[in-house]
Amino acid sequence: MIPYEIKDIRTIVFLGHGASGKTSLVESMLFKAGVTTRLGSVEDGTSVADYDAEAKEKRHTIDSSILHFNWKGREITVVDTPGYPDFIRDTITSLVAAETALITISAPDGIQVNTKKLWDFACQKKLGKILVITKIDSENINYQALIKSIQDTFGNRCVPYVLPIGTGHDFQGVVNVFKLPDPLPDGIVGNANAAHDTLIEAVVSNDDVLMEKYLDGKEIDTASLQTCFINAIASGHIVPILCCSNKKVLGIEEILDAIANFSPSPSEGVRRTALDIQSNQEITPEVSENAPFSAFVFKSVIDPFVGKLNYFRIISGKLDSEISFYNVTSKKIDKVGHIYRVFGKEQRPVLRAIPGDIIAVSKLEDLHISDTICDPKHPIKFPGMAFPVPMSSLAVIPKSKGAEKKISECLHKLTEEDRTFRTSHDTLTNELVVTGMSNLHLNVMINRLKRRFGIEVETHIPKIPYKETITANAQAQYKHKKQTGGHGQYGEVHIKIEPLSRGSGFEFVDEIVGGTIPRQYIPAVEKGIREVLDKGILIHHPIVDLRVRLHYGSYHDVDSSEAAFKIAASHAFQDAFNHAKPVLLEPMVNIEVTIPTKFMGEITGNLSSHRGHIKGMESMGDLQIIRAAIPLSSIANYEAELKSMTAGQGSFTMEHSHYDAVPAHLMQSIIAQSHTAHAK
Repeated sequence: MIPYEIKDIRTIVFLGHGASGKTSLVESMLFKAGVTTRLGSVEDGTSVADYDAEAKEKRHTIDSSILHFNWKGREITVVDTPGYPDFIRDTITSLVAAETALITISAPDGIQVNTKKLWDFACQKKLGKILVITKIDSENINYQALIKSIQDTFGNRCVPYVLPIGTGHDFQGVVNVFKLPDPLPDGIVGNANAAHDTLIEAVVSNDDVLMEKYLDGKEIDTASLQTCFINAIASGHIVPILCCSNKKVLGIEEILDAIANFSPSPSEGVRRTALDIQSNQEITPEVSENAPFSAFVFKSVIDPFVGKLNYFRIISGKLDSEISFYNVTSKKIDKVGHIYRVFGKEQRPVLRAIPGDIIAVSKLEDLHISDTICDPKHPIKFPGMAFPVPMSSLAVIPKSKGAEKKISECLHKLTEEDRTFRTSHDTLTNELVVTGMSNLHLNVMINRLKRRFGIEVETHIPKIPYKETITANAQAQYKHKKQTGGHGQYGEVHIKIEPLSRGSGFEFVDEIVGGTIPRQYIPAVEKGIREVLDKGILIHHPIVDLRVRLHYGSYHDVDSSEAAFKIAASHAFQDAFNHAKPVLLEPMVNIEVTIPTKFMGEITGNLSSHRGHIKGMESMGDLQIIRAAIPLSSIANYEAELKSMTAGQGSFTMEHSHYDAVPAHLMQSIIAQSHTAHAK
């Protein structure tokens, strides 16, 4: 028997900007709950949550970590997520596993750009929210100003659940304003009685009956008030604010109590919808052990020794090691085998799991992030997850010879667990390119490639996939005539070339009349031209958007051959191309930059200096969104530039738009650099 029921489960996803004390808070909770005997530390590498080698080395969370413990009869599961946007993928996936988001705000740093993004993520998923101000024991903290800043940013639904007793070095703990002690301790920061009234009014305003009782001065029983509080948090009507010191482990018990008493259980929290595949209707699965089984895969880990480990959140029904489930994506039925509950890096076998549980299974290769698994007799599908488009790229070359096939396979395994990490082979530059959220993200993945699979790589900024084309009409002819012992070589080709509109590609037109070139040699002429198109002429990049007209030629009955006409066509085309005012085409991208308003002037000026064309701006609170069209070559290192200009508070997305001609003064420089590189 499982020692808890659905009503006892509380699943909390921890969100917060980088260095906000989120993981330290998890460690303090584990220590306070008696799960660990020593307070884990991010700084000294003893954190239970940050168990990965990269996380210990970087001193911050890189991958989500799942931990669970019991507090006063509540089975609490915590999903600790990365705070830096470089590793946003595990934050996004973890949101689907919880009913409540606990968002940390560092007292010294206040609300950051990423805090707002994480708040928005939680709102989009309709999660209940709890705010925790960490590092309240730091110097020069104005708690009342912090509360005002939170309410100005996120609204008056954010109300203090506790008040600090002192701040800075004088911080001694917190007082619970929901249930005020008598007498009140000295040193409370703020008016405890007023805060109590504000909190109670916010809670009861979510229930008309209780609000009427409250206004009439009637006593409200504790059970009704608690139920109302849970519903108010679940609906987003109220967001309690708490504070703590992780190092001193002060205020932690009150956070645990708030989670245990007032955060919603799986049956009280967000109701998840799914598509019933048989009826093609949207349904809301019943949160019950007796309902058909359904779950959602939100995390995968690839280990070279253990194999693939998939994590999923059970939405309805129950699961044990004897049950088979249906994978809606692969349309296959899988036998579960062993099932595990996860505690950091440990997998602990269990016999049975119920709605609200987060479970891991191993060695199911067809199971992927965002998949739905369910009862084969009741197939349903939960909505998939959307991930931001990764923007930073590096070309990679394995250091050891013969590792090309292995590196592709291993990189693919890494993309299985990280949907913001992608690999591709650029056919224009013949490079293997990896793309991620930032250079930091890419460095972590490259280190992971070495640690897990033993593959070391060299990296460089990917070549810009330029193309070549023409801007004027031209014509040329070439006679290939060579006499050696035996048969000679003969073929003469006359061509005209003309530019086409962008994206038209290549057209070959046969205008031969009178048999001046026999029909069997026409394909060889086109093949000779296509080979030059693929290799390029100016900088050895593909030639595009032109038409070639083959209008005249000559042949020899004995010496002509396909090879001779191919050579003649190649030379004729190169001559015509050089006389047709050739240009380079460069990829243009649409870029969208999100920054605090105070940086707008500097950012727009920087974009313009990089040949960017500002297309529009939009305000979003105290943030500005700038949209521009800009050459890809101008922003090869834009991530680092933006981070430097905005102190890490800016972000951007981009997508390919079109190809445009490179300005003449820049084209000659690009050609010269290409010739130098090829000479080496």
